[in-house]
Amino acid sequence: MLYRALIRPLLYRLSAETAHGLIVGLLRVAASIPLGLALLKLFFGPPKSARVKAFGRELPSAVGLAAGFDKEAHVFEPLLALGFGFVEVGTITAQPQAGNPKPRLFRLPKDRALINRMGFNNAGAQAVAGRLAMRDRSRGVVGVNIGKTKVTPPEQAIADYVQSAKLLAPHADYMVVNVSSPNTPGLRDLQAVSQLRPLLTAVREAIDAAVPPTSQANRLPLLVKIAPDLADDDIDAVAALALELGLDGIVATNTTIGRSGLASTPAEIEACGAGGLSGAPLATRSLEVLRRIRAKLGPGPIVISVGGIERPEQVRERLAAGATLVQVYTGLIYEGPTLPSRLAQ
Repeated sequence: MLYRALIRPLLYRLSAETAHGLIVGLLRVAASIPLGLALLKLFFGPPKSARVKAFGRELPSAVGLAAGFDKEAHVFEPLLALGFGFVEVGTITAQPQAGNPKPRLFRLPKDRALINRMGFNNAGAQAVAGRLAMRDRSRGVVGVNIGKTKVTPPEQAIADYVQSAKLLAPHADYMVVNVSSPNTPGLRDLQAVSQLRPLLTAVREAIDAAVPPTSQANRLPLLVKIAPDLADDDIDAVAALALELGLDGIVATNTTIGRSGLASTPAEIEACGAGGLSGAPLATRSLEVLRRIRAKLGPGPIVISVGGIERPEQVRERLAAGATLVQVYTGLIYEGPTLPSRLAQ
């Protein structure tokens, strides 16, 4: 209530990206204070009854934070203490890049949505790997989401992903290949099975070389993140490929380029410009994709459902529809820091 009544209106006086930077800064301060993480966990941590098993580990809850919030692995520890069962950092690219020109992050409050065209702004795989190498792995599960450097030509995309995988795999609890952001030109073309098969095969080999498994069962889990805008036949094809390659799972879904059914005015939408839409409008399609993927995959592989989740009943619905875990991001912007623990409870 305090967040909605007082803090959110103040944050909304700032641009969306400025507000995001402020929150990240406050989380970094909290992590630097003695007992800061312990206090966050005391006030915001999920109940013990919410614990689940995934990735060969026991997680505090099934509710995680999606990639996009902690792009450069600065604040995953305070976010874990805030009540998330796991945190996915990134998207991280092989080379540092500034991302797209600002402004590039916009709110649509009438729709409880965001539009972003951030463009994978990050410090690069080597810098982020150095940051992750210092983490205390006993404090929680951290996934690493990797994407293609914008300036890398399509014919060198596999080598670009492989470079990131080699650097980051030793410090990740699972890895996600992102081929579904709409903000890197040509990236979504990699979702075509003909291009996705060699990409995932090469990344799997790079991970196993960087973190040699002692058995098939203890390999670093590898997942692929897909777009909600894929046709159903293409979703089926990706699911079949995941089974063929022995992939550990699928993250469904990324943001959408669609704009249909929004409550915001055409002028408000137009003012935001291009980019991926996230939040409440994505909930229906994300659930449809989840059900389709689980039906095709069967019970074994992990499915992380993300898109429009902001209420406890939605978490129950996703888990009942076959999700192993769920992720939130935009809901956190609208609901505030108590959201992960409320959803977990």
